[in-house]
Order: sequence, then structure tokens, then C-alpha cells
Amino acid sequence: MALKYQIIPVTPFVQNCTLLWCDETMQGTLVDAGGDMNKLITAVEQAGVKIVKLLLTHGHLDHVGAATKLAQHFAVDIEGPHQEEKFWLDMLPQQAMMFQFPPAQPFLPQRWLTQNDTVQVGNLSLEVRFCPGHTPGHVVFIHHDSKLAIVGDVLFKDGIGRTDFPRGDYQTLIHSIQQQLFSLPDDYQFIAGHGAMSTIGREKQSNPFVGKFG
Repeated sequence: MALKYQIIPVTPFVQNCTLLWCDETMQGTLVDAGGDMNKLITAVEQAGVKIVKLLLTHGHLDHVGAATKLAQHFAVDIEGPHQEEKFWLDMLPQQAMMFQFPPAQPFLPQRWLTQNDTVQVGNLSLEVRFCPGHTPGHVVFIHHDSKLAIVGDVLFKDGIGRTDFPRGDYQTLIHSIQQQLFSLPDDYQFIAGHGAMSTIGREKQSNPFVGKFG
């Protein structure tokens, strides 16, 4: 059993949507389907994956903008983020206007997620960790067998998530990174919401915001 993934940048914000699947069952998910619906559908079809659910790390428009239409297209549920993120999901129309995106409507996932929940995709089990700070209800997904985390906008290669949006909090974000991500082994890779992949060990050593010299 192995986890396979493909990173598909979407929206003008170049947000990393992750197509993730189990190679035994070919069942998969899209994590943070932020936009460019047709591009995502094409990637799913080319990979031969059957989408069984959609996963969301948080409620910012570039991470959720295509979720409702894709959930309808694939006839699947949306899982995540944490219930504190209802604040941002309710504000999707305002977000769309603010960032000059196509109109977006509020929605609720079929399942809210919180610390220590598990998400099943085929034969893969992903651990959920609650990582507020960038937004109040941000979650991350970890597949321990593959030593891979999908961390949304919590941590980046050489960076951290912004905290200047409503209900963002810098100290909360730093605490989330140190407690929930830096507690992972150094060789764990992560896919961030934007930019290149990195490893936990690299960011512990050199991330200028929270690393050894942060």
C-alpha cells in the first residue's frame, strides 16, 4: 500500500491543491480544491483516480473556491476544516469581492475535523492535527507511513502563514508549528499551500521565523 500524490497549482494565488490517492484501491481525494475546476477534473481523470471525498485545511477562498462544485461533480462529501473556520466559510462572498475572484457562496462541510481525528482515503489513514493561527480553524493532514504532511498555510519553505487577516494570531501560529509540526521527525516532508515542498528538519534548522535561528 502506498500513497501517491500530485501537486496541482490553482487560482491566481498559485495555491497547491494536492491530488492524493491510495495505489491499492485508486481511491483518492483533492486537498484544498481552491479553483480551476476543469484543470482538477482533468488531472483526476488522467491519474485514473476515483475521488471519494474532498479535504480542506482552512476556509480561505484560494483553498476552497472550487470545493462545492467539485463535491457535486464527484458526488462526495467535504471533510474539514475545524468548526472555528465557519467564520471564513460564511465570508466567502466578501472574500470573492475582496480578491476579485468569481462569486462564491457560503457552505458547510459534511464533517468538521479536530485534533486526533482520522481521515480515511482508500486504505490510507491520515491523522488530523489542529493548527490555528493563520486562521482560527486550520487543520493539517499527516500520513505517517509515507512521512508526508499537507500543512496548508501554516508553514512554508522559509516562511510561515500570514496572521494579519481577521482572527489570525501570530503567537498561536508559532505555538501550532512548534507543537504540532516540529514534533514530527525531521525526515517528514510537507506540502505547503504555496511554494516548494520542504522537510520538517530543514525548517527546524533554518526557517527564519520559527527555526533554530527564529
